[in-house]
Amino acid sequence: MVDETLLIQKSRAGDRKAFEGLLRLYQDRLFRLAHKVCAQAPAEAEDVLQDTMLAAFKKVKGFRGDSSLGTWLYRVASNLCWMRLRRKRREALEPLPAGPDAEARGALASKDPLDDPAARARRNELRRAVGHALEGLPADQRAVVVLSDVREMKNRDIARTLGLSLPAVKSRLLRGRRWLRTHLEKKDVRSR
Repeated sequence: MVDETLLIQKSRAGDRKAFEGLLRLYQDRLFRLAHKVCAQAPAEAEDVLQDTMLAAFKKVKGFRGDSSLGTWLYRVASNLCWMRLRRKRREALEPLPAGPDAEARGALASKDPLDDPAARARRNELRRAVGHALEGLPADQRAVVVLSDVREMKNRDIARTLGLSLPAVKSRLLRGRRWLRTHLEKKDVRSR
């Protein structure tokens, strides 16, 4: 098992191998977070991941440990994604592609091959609907909903990660869940 504290100390001292070890610990989680937060521009997730790693490399010496390294990296990745989305909207070169959110839909999938085909089809439909609904949420609400409901983080950890107050997290979570519920209920009514 890797000692994260030791890797952080070595990284702060300039040890590149230790820093690479730290990034390996968080790389997959950061990519999934970037992919979800940047759901309106999924191609941006890889760039956000690279930019997060570069920013972390440049600033790891200043990491004070006021929060966990994961919280710090999540905040960097979220901020980079939001900046990219804002820049894309400002530039208005083309509409943002709306790709399905595979992980959110995959979270609802059953791995049991003996399942009833009709039940599997209903779950697939629900996964698609949830993925598309998540894409429709504003980025600030989507980030909070994903961290809470998909990543299963506690509200106070989300607040620390995103640099928000606890009431702001609760408000965004409430608004995001309401919007999702309304959107999914409308989808169900239309499909019947």
